Parts: sequence; structure tokens; C-alpha cells
Amino acid sequence: MSSPDPKTENSDSQPRINEAPSEELGDSSTVWKDPVESGSPNEVEDAEEEEEEGECGFCLFMKGGGCKDSFVAWEVCVEEAEKNKEDIVTKCMEVTSSLKKCMDAHSDYYQPILAAEKAAEQEVKKELEAEKEKEEEEEVAAMKQARG
Repeated sequence: MSSPDPKTENSDSQPRINEAPSEELGDSSTVWKDPVESGSPNEVEDAEEEEEEGECGFCLFMKGGGCKDSFVAWEVCVEEAEKNKEDIVTKCMEVTSSLKKCMDAHSDYYQPILAAEKAAEQEVKKELEAEKEKEEEEEVAAMKQARG
């Protein structure tokens, strides 16, 4: 038994490259509806689920390296903490530490994230030092005024 020519097999059932797909009148599946404006709670929930299912670029990057399992464990922990209204830092301290160690071990891949984290830490340190210096200056000024 010979197989049909794949070029002609589906020529009538699929639109050609330069042709718009045909739509039957009354087919609402091709009409976009804003779930918020339509007022249907199921449509709103479906839209929110679709948004959550889409992977962010950061997540795709993190899962693309050697620390995929550690990152997924961290994501699950954060989601559980948010769902249960728990403190993320406290609840996820161990998985965060494991993820950081893994990223350090795979620093060739995760270098952009590690560099951004280091820059953020330095910025926070600089801000804390400036705040401490300002407080010390205010304290000295208050002492001078008290001596008056």
C-alpha cells in the first residue's frame, strides 16, 4: 500500500500561506472577548490561569541551566508561602540557600543573575552606610544644640 503524497494530502483542509483562514458566520470562537468586560467569572479565572501558565523570561533562563530542580523547588516554596500567607524568607530559607549554592556551582551559566545580585547587595550596603552616616550627623547636631 503506498502512502499519499504529503504535499497534497491536506491541501483542502488547511489554509494556504497567503490566504486568510475561512470563518463561518456566527462562529464566536474566533472573536476575542475581554473576560473582565464579559463579566463571566469562569472566563476571568481562565484568563488568570493562562497568564500564570506562561513562563516568564527569568524562569525560563533559570530552568535552562543546571539548577532547574533547585529553582523549581524554590518556586514551589514561594507559591506555598504566598498561598498560606507565610513569611517567604523564613519558610524558604533552606531552598533559597540550596539554589544559591547551585548557582554558584554553575556560575558560568548563572553569571548574569549572580552579577545583578551582587550589584544589588552593594547598592543596599551603600544606602545603609549613607543612612547610618546621616543618623550620626543628626545625633552630633542634636548634641551640639543641647549644649547650646
